Amino acid sequence: MDNELIVNKSWWGKNWKWFLLTLTFPLLFWLILSLSVDGNVTDIAKAYSDNSLYEKAIEKVKSNHRVLEVIGEIEPIDKLAIFEGNAIYSNNNNSVELSVRVKGNKGKGKMDISADKNGSEWKYKKISIRIKEPKEEIQILKDTI
Repeated sequence: MDNELIVNKSWWGKNWKWFLLTLTFPLLFWLILSLSVDGNVTDIAKAYSDNSLYEKAIEKVKSNHRVLEVIGEIEPIDKLAIFEGNAIYSNNNNSVELSVRVKGNKGKGKMDISADKNGSEWKYKKISIRIKEPKEEIQILKDTI
């Protein structure tokens, strides 16, 4: 019979590794988002929350014959596409440059939007679709100023 003394480790002694891992992943995620090369996270969040900005632009794109020819019928923009895109707000959030992916039943591309806010409405200065194959940029709306 051994008379060994069993010493129980404290909670910290047993779980310090899990605690550090739990703390590290959210900090790492925040760091990656804050150092994002594609744009400011807060600008992307603003674009994400402003549905009218890209929905009205999509309506204009859907009426373009060349877009229908190359990409086909455009699908609604999903929220993930906004996060993958690029948004830059300026002029006290009254101007925006936005780039977001679009998909159709024949292909895909990027939609570039340049717009100014007039009250609660967006006035588009430029809307274009960039396509890789065939390499082409389709101007939907171009500011003539």
